[in-house]
Formats: sequence, structure tokens, C-alpha cells
Amino acid sequence: MAALLIGCQEKPQIDILIKNINIVDIEGDSILNSHYVLIRQDTIFAIGDEILASQYNPAETIDGEGKFLMPGLWDNHVHFGGAGYIDENVQLLPLYLAFGVTTVRDASGDISLEVLKWRDEINERKRIGPKILTSGPKIEGIESIWPGDLEVSSSDELDKALDSLEILKVDFVKITDNTMKPALFMEAIKKATARGWSVSGHIPAALTLDQVSKAGQKTVEHLGYMLRASTPKESEISAGRASGKLTSIEANAIQMETLDDSVAMANFRQLASQGTGVVPTLLISYNIAYLDENEFEKDTILNYLGPMLKESYQWRIQRMATDTPEDRQNRKDGFEAAARLLPMIQESGMKIIAGTDAGYLNTYDYPGLAIHLELQKFVEYGLTPREALIASVINGPGYFGMEKEFGAVKVGKSANLLLLNSNP
Repeated sequence: MAALLIGCQEKPQIDILIKNINIVDIEGDSILNSHYVLIRQDTIFAIGDEILASQYNPAETIDGEGKFLMPGLWDNHVHFGGAGYIDENVQLLPLYLAFGVTTVRDASGDISLEVLKWRDEINERKRIGPKILTSGPKIEGIESIWPGDLEVSSSDELDKALDSLEILKVDFVKITDNTMKPALFMEAIKKATARGWSVSGHIPAALTLDQVSKAGQKTVEHLGYMLRASTPKESEISAGRASGKLTSIEANAIQMETLDDSVAMANFRQLASQGTGVVPTLLISYNIAYLDENEFEKDTILNYLGPMLKESYQWRIQRMATDTPEDRQNRKDGFEAAARLLPMIQESGMKIIAGTDAGYLNTYDYPGLAIHLELQKFVEYGLTPREALIASVINGPGYFGMEKEFGAVKVGKSANLLLLNSNP
């Protein structure tokens, strides 16, 4: 009788069953065919065969026959901003999800308090959108050109700025070099790292990549900075910029004339050993370099963006309108020189983390779609499709130490997943 009662027990409930699905094992470099994936709330509860699945009662069943399942995409460098058009930024949240972007790393803007509010509401399931990990306002020097920054000029002001970021419970810290004094920049990296944050940022002209890496900076944002570590004259150029003996144009000319692959590889390996990675933002650099050769204004995705967000693209277009043919060629040469470093960086062991710079101000860098174009550029310039996917869905969580929760279709992982019609 006891056995009969057990046999009559109601099957345990689960929320979603995906049957006959091909799992994309990005880390293992394989496809796991015809699996059954069981999801309870926001977590992958079990993975197995039809016999396992038959033991549960799903609220929803999805037929995955002929389809592929992988972790949701991470865009690890976006910007929400434009204090006058917060509503247009809110509209980007479902747009990201529509393009399969389930997590974004917000690298600061001028509406940080709104972004922090959205982050918490999404985490509490009160708002639909991608998981947001945000730096809040970034740390800068006095009279920065960027609105919304925490401007500091002394150690005391830096400490207060970091205190405020702790109160805001930001997810990481971003530091940039518009007006930040190099010595204070280094101090900011060390102090933010000591408080337990991962630190990202730009690199002041007076500092080398090795210096900021040794201080604890975890990512270099934008691939162009990696050209600095690709010349034997990096220290000399930095010293010249620090003393004022070299202008930016002169420094760039020396850098481009002295690029050396063997030097680059040695320096990249050193940076890798110190735990520093790079977020290339290749797409925005491409857009800028080839702005005059593409008819971006005809892109239909512009129909999904608000008018003020689209208008924010014009500042760069207008600034470049008077460029000479030499200026335009220099942009292209600089982009191509940086882009060709990508496979060398991969070989060196440095972590490449996929991010796009999408959002306001960054011309034709479309939220949601951008990460797909970014990964395409990665492959175009020498990475394999698998390496490109790793840069988004594995190295993104790795930046935050979230590998246990994200990065694979496995039991116990987050059910932020993409169901695809073809093998990515």
C-alpha cells in the first residue's frame, strides 16, 4: 500500500521544460545533443533525458528540436545617459532583451541614480530588463568634460568619493583620464581595489599600461590603448607626455612608427600575469574610423531609438565633418593597427571581455544589436567564434567573480538563456 501511495504522489512542479535541445557547451567546445533542461524559477534545476523529465510536471514546455541553447549574451561596456531623456534610456531595457543580451555592464553616465534604481528593480523582478551591473558615477579630475562624474583633486576627496560609491553599492569602479592627475589616478586604482572592487578605466598619457596593471586595474577599456604596450618606446613616450615635451600628435606618431610585435607579445603576457584584461569596444572604433564610408543613417534599427538618443550621435559626426583626407586615413590606420592585435592578445593569455560602448553619444553604436556586431568584428580580426563567445558570456561574469552563477548551461546556473535556430 505504501508503494502504491508513493506511486500516486503528484509530480513535483517545475516552471519550464525545454525538451530535445542541443546545448552549446562553450567552455567545453562541444554540442550536447538532445537534452532535456528543467528550469525552476530563475535557475537551471536539472539536465537529463526524457526519463528524468517525465518525473516532473512543467508549467510550460518548449520543443527544442533542431535548436540550440546557450547562456545569454553579456555586453560588458554600455552607457545609459542623457539626463534630459531618461525615458528613452528606459526603452533600451527591453531592446537589450530582444537581442538576447541578458546582462549589461554599465560603464557610467550622467543618470547613475536612475540606473541603480533600475538595477535593483530588475533584481527584485519589478522591472523587465537585462541584469545590470554598474559602476555608478565614474571617478575623474576637476572640471571633467563628462557630466555626472565624481570629480576629485586630493586624497581626501578621493576617499569621500569612494565612500559615496560604497553607499550606492556600485558593482565596480571606473576611473578615467580626462583631467585626473596621474598620481591620483594610481592612488584611486589602489584604494578602490583595496575596498574589493574590480577597477576598469582609461589610461592617462603619462602612465604606462604596466604601471596601472601593477596598481590593480583589472581591465583596459578600449583596444587603442593596447598600442601603447606595442612599442619599445612606451616609457619614453609616457615620460614625454608627463613632462609636456611631447604632444599627443607627436606621441602617436612615434608610437605608430615603432610598433613591434615581439615587444607587444612580451608586454601582453606580463599584463596577463598581473590579471589585467581588455574590453576592446572594437565596433565603436570601427564606426569612427569608417564613418565616411558607411551609410549608417539608413540602418533600420534607428527606428527603435528615441529622437534625443539619435541626436546625441551628431556631436561626433559634426566634430569630424571638417577632417582632411589625411585625418580620415589616420583614423583607419590607427583602427587597423589596434584591431590586428586581437589574436596576439588572445594568445598572450590576457582576458578579452566583449563590450560595445553602446548607448548615448557613441555614434551608430546600437544598444542590443551592437554586441552581435562586436563579436562579428572579433571573428573578422582573428578570433574563432568560440573565442568571441567566451569573451562575452564567460569572461564577462569572470570580471565580477560570478562564474558559479553564469557562463554555462549547467545545473545550478542562472536560467538567463538563449534559444537559437542555428549553432553559434
